[in-house]
Amino acid sequence: MSKLLIVGTVAFDAIETPFGKTDKILGGAGTYIGLSASQFNVDSAVVSVVGDDFPQEYLDLLTKNNINIEGIEVVPGGKTFFWSGRYHNDLNSRDTLDTQLNVLADFKPVVPNEYKDAEIVMLGNLHPLVQLSVLEQLESPKLAILDTMNFWMDNALEDLMKVINKVDVITINDEEARQLSGEYSLAKAAKKIATMGPKYVVIKKGEHGALLFHEEQVFFAPALPLEEVFDPTGAGDTFAGGFAGYIAKTGDISFENMKNAIIYGSNLASFCVEKFGTERMVELSGEEIDSRLEEFKKLTQFEIALT
Repeated sequence: MSKLLIVGTVAFDAIETPFGKTDKILGGAGTYIGLSASQFNVDSAVVSVVGDDFPQEYLDLLTKNNINIEGIEVVPGGKTFFWSGRYHNDLNSRDTLDTQLNVLADFKPVVPNEYKDAEIVMLGNLHPLVQLSVLEQLESPKLAILDTMNFWMDNALEDLMKVINKVDVITINDEEARQLSGEYSLAKAAKKIATMGPKYVVIKKGEHGALLFHEEQVFFAPALPLEEVFDPTGAGDTFAGGFAGYIAKTGDISFENMKNAIIYGSNLASFCVEKFGTERMVELSGEEIDSRLEEFKKLTQFEIALT
């Protein structure tokens, strides 16, 4: 089993969907990634920053899930990063209502000494210079995974390209892959992105699954058709956490093993969307995960006679 280091926001979210709305609740990429990866009982730590308005019960929740929080800085007198959004009826698009960087604006990550030798690092969505700073503090990770978004492509492309050049895996959605590459075909987009540095390109397609590209190899994992999707917030981060957590647990960074990691990530993301925020991930049981994995297997398994 490998050590897993996670960097990402630990934050407050306020969410509105066609099914209801919340006040401030626990959110942030680092939170979702950590909770998802914790399903594999890996030795993981989150590097992030919060203000002293962040409830102790939320920090305790992370600790209870065996997530090391030494790397979460608490800024006295500071306010925690806050995001508020409203989803449209199709739940595939949303409007950002409010973003307050607060303590995140001056965040300088410090990796705990115990995790500087982490074999797997998951760089959750943050400013590319923060992600780069974390990479530079590590000794020699076996696998560096990057998650990013179109905001950084629009506002910090030069810095983003520096990070992309230093990672092994990039996970982005289909729209972002097209923007980054300038290619409409996802197969062409993945090839172009691979020339920027990553050996593996994961393209997330939301309710339509995920694609994994490596050299001439391609793997597709479907998303489980769900009768009810309640809140898609954090689903992409949960996917990334499942992917990174499985790799950390197995210690195997081969393409074949990454196929399994994609399935585990998709499986966990399918739970995340069933309730608001992190609520579903916190109450998730191993039996539920295994049962749904069986559903994934049935969904994709078939025999065919070739004539």
